[in-house]
Amino acid sequence: MHRLSKRSVNAILRSTSGVRYRDVAGPISSSHLFYESADADSKGRWYSALTSGTGNVTGSTKPFKSRNEPFLGCLYESTAAASDASDSPSEKYEYQAEVSRLMDIIVNSLYSNKEVFLRELISNASDALDKLRFLGVTEPELLKDAVDLDIRIQTDKDNGIITITDSGIGMTRQELVDCLGTIAQSGTAKFLKALKDSKDAGADSNLIGQFGVGFYSTFLVSERVEVSTKSPKSDKQYVWVGEANASTYTIREETDPAKQLPRGTRLTLYLKRDDKGFAHPEKVEKLVKNYSQFVSFPIYTWQEKGYTKEVEVDEDPAEAKKEGEDDTAEKKKKTKKVVEKYWDWELTNETQPIWLRSPKEVSKEEYNEFYRKTFNEYLDPLASSHFTTEGEVEFRSVLFVPPVSPTGKDDIVNPKTKNIRLYVKRVFISDDFDGELFPRYLSFIKGVVDSNDLPLNVSREILQESRIVRIMRKRLVRKAFEMIQGIALSENRDDYETFWENFGKHLKLGCIEDRENHKRLAPLLRFFSSQSENEMISLDEYVENMKPDQKDIYYIASDSLTSAKNTPFLEKLLEKDLEVLFLVDPIDEVAIQNVKLYKEKNFIDISKEDLDLGDKDEDKEKEIKQEFGQTCDWIKKRLGDKIASVQISNRLSSSPCVLVSGKFGWSANMERLMKAQTVSDTSSLEFMRSRRVFEINPEHPIIRTLTEACRSTPDDEEALRAIDLLYDAALVSSGFTPENPAQLGGKIYEMMNFALAGKWGTVGGYQQQKVKLKRRIFCFRNLYLKAEIHPPLFLYRNVLIY
Repeated sequence: MHRLSKRSVNAILRSTSGVRYRDVAGPISSSHLFYESADADSKGRWYSALTSGTGNVTGSTKPFKSRNEPFLGCLYESTAAASDASDSPSEKYEYQAEVSRLMDIIVNSLYSNKEVFLRELISNASDALDKLRFLGVTEPELLKDAVDLDIRIQTDKDNGIITITDSGIGMTRQELVDCLGTIAQSGTAKFLKALKDSKDAGADSNLIGQFGVGFYSTFLVSERVEVSTKSPKSDKQYVWVGEANASTYTIREETDPAKQLPRGTRLTLYLKRDDKGFAHPEKVEKLVKNYSQFVSFPIYTWQEKGYTKEVEVDEDPAEAKKEGEDDTAEKKKKTKKVVEKYWDWELTNETQPIWLRSPKEVSKEEYNEFYRKTFNEYLDPLASSHFTTEGEVEFRSVLFVPPVSPTGKDDIVNPKTKNIRLYVKRVFISDDFDGELFPRYLSFIKGVVDSNDLPLNVSREILQESRIVRIMRKRLVRKAFEMIQGIALSENRDDYETFWENFGKHLKLGCIEDRENHKRLAPLLRFFSSQSENEMISLDEYVENMKPDQKDIYYIASDSLTSAKNTPFLEKLLEKDLEVLFLVDPIDEVAIQNVKLYKEKNFIDISKEDLDLGDKDEDKEKEIKQEFGQTCDWIKKRLGDKIASVQISNRLSSSPCVLVSGKFGWSANMERLMKAQTVSDTSSLEFMRSRRVFEINPEHPIIRTLTEACRSTPDDEEALRAIDLLYDAALVSSGFTPENPAQLGGKIYEMMNFALAGKWGTVGGYQQQKVKLKRRIFCFRNLYLKAEIHPPLFLYRNVLIY
């Protein structure tokens, strides 16, 4: 709060002596108060220097003493009556707009695509026809001129002129001023409001316009626009003329008899030099089919056509004389085929919006034909879904599952597709969505969505995010899953195999991105398994085949089906006849880890530590650990930081050892995939792969021999080298990448040399090699007869051959 000096306070008191001022001039803060007393009463009032009206102070106050007491503020309370009485008169103003600037914004900033001008004008023409049809029910005289309700578009590509004519309601002179002369005033919106206010408010209307700016999109491509219109309510025809970048327009009466219309409106667009390409008949036909294919009125375009006919060819007299034809014989006239060209009207919007019909009335052949024409496909869809949603959100839709992906392998990373075509009142709005209506893993679904009350921006190009859109997305996704589920349950199993081959990766991506729909996605997944290597099975089939005491769903991730079938992790499970899923697609492992469980059964990776097969015998495990505990410590000491620990394995039967991943770390398959990433983080890679557990098979002869070596000669160089070789072999057989491939190759070459020495070489050389390997042969003398033939064991067998 600012303080007033004593001099200022005295000046205020002198100036207000005996007078009650409402306004006090001067730079005084609103928090400054002064005291006024009209009489000698001990009670007075405090006033704010900048506040009009009187104020009340609760409680009694003492008179102000300028010299002896400090200036203190008091609580100010204004009264409504006093405030109203003292308010200065206010004036109301309307917002003003610079017309040329406003037009520039509408033309150059509102629309992102020039070609939408034709969509907007056809929509206006459709609205004019709809109004006439609606009003004609109660006013039949409006339809006295027997003119068909249609829209006709004619082009002049040489001069860059487009003419759009409709036989709708037309406009009077005043309506021209109100609708075209007033920016953002929609005649359609005003008509709809009148309908709602009338007793016919429940009548069904398909009017499209709502913002009142669609007409001005003509200036996107036109430098001048002429609107010639005749209303059945008026005997005169008027012409509205406007130019781009102009703030004025003209209206005149049409006096040329050749340009008279029986009823309706004719728009003539004089295109800009750079946009004269829109005046080509083929371009106009393409735009009509793209944006206005399903407008309820016929749209005709002026097209060049041709037919084939035969014409006579003049015969060369010299050739006739040379042939020596008999004059008395009948001569056969020579003809040739030529194409006669002409111009005529052609119906452009032949395809009907089948989503407006009841699904019971539409046959499968009609759905297939609609799919092929709408999406330019040559194959029939795998499935279709036609439905209507009512309630909080009302829309109609027809969805299709394509038979194949667009290029064999669709790019599922790109969420922007043109597979869903959005219509509002049968007028195409957009097919460029970024996940608003469908998540990207369902981007392969094709279809149309039509609604009357979607939240669009003014240009009708962008679907705005809102609660309605979220509800639509949820219902569309649910219908898509029902359609896919129908294919999966079909009696023809080949249909779903075709679907899975083309779009299986999309559903796996959904397991990663869409946690809410896991229950819908999981039954649709398909995998190979240890008991079904040639035909994929579903998770439901896996659960049905589970053993009575099996609690989990087992899987192994690998880079190929062959590698998965021969992995050492499977040995014990195959003995117990436990089925294992083979995840051979790079995305499979991540998808299953996100699903986590199915029908209350967890997914278990058999390449991770702490595998529980349901056959634990604690007494036996304790006995084995006591017997081989020293061996485990000896191997861990040799391998050091390469592994986290050495444990007794319960998953091996024929292999001596295997290298398993930590429970919360990457598997060998995931580590391989992460290394292959372009932007992989080496620091996180080292952290995630740091925990590896070396599991040994206590029943294998090699492990038992090493146990004897550990007890007798733990520092023997050959035994320690055997441990290194076991680790390298386990690294490869478990799916990991060797850290030093050259060193591993050197060990293999050395073993091959030992195994082959003396067989085709000199005896002396053989004896020398034999002396050098005497101790090694002693260590492995009992192993070669018991070694199993298994791909990971070729390293050991090469040692034993010698």
